[in-house]
Amino acid sequence: MEYTIEVYKTDLRTKKGERRVDTLDVTVQSPKDAVEAHYKTVFKGHRIAVHETYVTRTNLMGGAEYKERYDTPRYCSPSSEAYWSM
Repeated sequence: MEYTIEVYKTDLRTKKGERRVDTLDVTVQSPKDAVEAHYKTVFKGHRIAVHETYVTRTNLMGGAEYKERYDTPRYCSPSSEAYWSM
């Protein structure tokens, strides 16, 4: 299965209080394996988020299911009304 690992660092200069410093796509059996294989140590002030790279969504107009990357903006996704109203 394919996972995406995102590493965030605490940064109080930003609105959210953190900024993304690294993104990595990996193919492993479990999310735990992904983190262990690529990040042996996590430094203080860092946060790791693991996501499944592709999610299954339903096309709003046709009703067909398709796979889409998890971080696709709503207005670019055929599963949203904003996509079809432009």
